[in-house]
Amino acid sequence: MNNTLTIAEIKRRGMAAIEDGLRHGPVHIVKRNKLAAVVLSEDEYQRLAYGKVKAPGVMTAVQWLLAQPVAGKRSKVQIDANLKAERAW
Repeated sequence: MNNTLTIAEIKRRGMAAIEDGLRHGPVHIVKRNKLAAVVLSEDEYQRLAYGKVKAPGVMTAVQWLLAQPVAGKRSKVQIDANLKAERAW
């Protein structure tokens, strides 16, 4: 987990430490070398607690990827054969 804060860091930097962490997603709080809590942004909390979604037109990266049209025209067999040929080099 990259986005973690210790209690000592929160005591030293206060809310600024949490705000900085929230820029990168949920913040995991570590107390005595154990995960103790998770801090979420208000938007993320609303989404999880009440099923509210972001404003129309705003997508997550996964939603965008899933919305992309399928462009490939090769079958799995063709792809596997091409990979096998490439690896034989």
